[in-house]
Amino acid sequence: MEIILSNRMEAFKPSIFSELAAYKRKKLEEGCAIIDLSIGSPDMPPPAFVTDILANSAGNGNEYGYSLAGTEELHKAISDYYVNTYGITLQQSQEVLMLMGSQDGLVHLPMVFANPGDYILVPDPGYTAYATGIAMAGAVPYLMPLQKKNDFLPDLSLIPEDVAKRSKLMILNFPGNPVPAMANDVFFSEVIAFAKQYNIIVVHDFAYGELYFEGKKPISFLSVSGAKDVGIEINSLSKSFNMAGCRIGYAIGNEKIIAALGQLKSNLDYGVFYPIQQAAAKALREGAQFCEESRRMYERRRDILIDGLEALGWKVDKPAGSMFIWGEIPNGWSSLDFVYALIDRANVVVTPGHAFGPSGEGFVRIALVQTEEKLRLALQNIQKSGIFN
Repeated sequence: MEIILSNRMEAFKPSIFSELAAYKRKKLEEGCAIIDLSIGSPDMPPPAFVTDILANSAGNGNEYGYSLAGTEELHKAISDYYVNTYGITLQQSQEVLMLMGSQDGLVHLPMVFANPGDYILVPDPGYTAYATGIAMAGAVPYLMPLQKKNDFLPDLSLIPEDVAKRSKLMILNFPGNPVPAMANDVFFSEVIAFAKQYNIIVVHDFAYGELYFEGKKPISFLSVSGAKDVGIEINSLSKSFNMAGCRIGYAIGNEKIIAALGQLKSNLDYGVFYPIQQAAAKALREGAQFCEESRRMYERRRDILIDGLEALGWKVDKPAGSMFIWGEIPNGWSSLDFVYALIDRANVVVTPGHAFGPSGEGFVRIALVQTEEKLRLALQNIQKSGIFN
C-alpha cells in the first residue's frame, strides 16, 4: 500500500541533529575517537539518595498503577522548593502541575492557547522544541533575535504592533539553551507590561535555573511583581539533578493557565511512575548540596574549556549559567563548515548555531557534558588540527 504522510509532517523533516548523529556514527565506525560536546544531556548520574528511592520503590508491586497526576507529596516538594529557593509562595493544589519533563509542557502549550495562524513569540536562537509545539498547533512563530549587543535579551520594541495583537504566547528561556544568557528583573518587568498590554501568555523555560556560576543566581520569572497575572514557569529535574531519562518536570504559576494545560494532559497521558515522583520529591527537598556540587563541576569544566580555547586563539565569552557555551566562530567560516572541520580534523562534535534559528549563524553551541580529562583531550585535538594556526 502507499503510505502518505499528513501535510503536518512537512514541519518535521530530518534536522541537522540527525545529520550530525549520522556523521558521528560514520566516524565512530571508521575508528575515530569522537568527543561529543553536542548533546545537552548530563553525563553524571543522579545523587545516590535519588537512585536509592527509585531502586527501593520500584520493588514495591503497589507502585505500578496509573498515577494520573502529581502526588500531594510531589506538589508540596515543588512548592517548598520554590519558597526556599526563590521566596515564591504557590498554592500547590492550583498553581502546580506535574509534567513528563519540561518539554512535555513546552510542546503542548501552543495547542492549548493558539489557533492556526496565531503568532507565538519565540527566542532566536532558541530551543528546538519550541518550534515543534508551534508546528503542532498550526501557529506561526515570530522570531525575537537574541543579539550580543543586547546581552542576548530580546528587544520587545522591535515586535510590530500587528504581530503583538495576534500573539497568544511568548516563550522565554533564561539561563538559556543554546544561549546561556541571564535575564534581570527590569527585563522581566518589561515583559510583564508588554504581556498585559497585548493579552499575551508568558511561558518561562527555567530548566537551567540551578546551573549558575560565581554566585550569580538567576531569578525566577515568578519572583517579579505581576508575573503570575500573565504567565507560568516550566522547570525540570533533568539538568538540575541529572534525571533526564526519568522524564519529570512541572509547570507553576497562573492557575487558569495551569488548569488549561492540565485539562489537555488529562486526555494525553496517565501520569509519571510513582517511584520517579517519590525520587523527584526527595531531590527537591534534599538536593541543595548536590546542586552546589554540580555547579562547581560545571564551572570547572567551563573554565578548562574556555581558557584552553583562548590559549589556542579562539576567544569565547564565559557564561554565567546554563550547561552550554555559545561560541562565536572565527571569521571566514559558516557555522556548519566549522562544525564539520572540528569533526574531521579534531574528532570533536559541537552543534552549529543556525540549527537553533537564523540568528544562530556565526556561533556554535558547546555542551559541558564530558569529564575534565575529555575536555583537555578535546583541546589537544583542536590544537593539533591546525584550525587556529
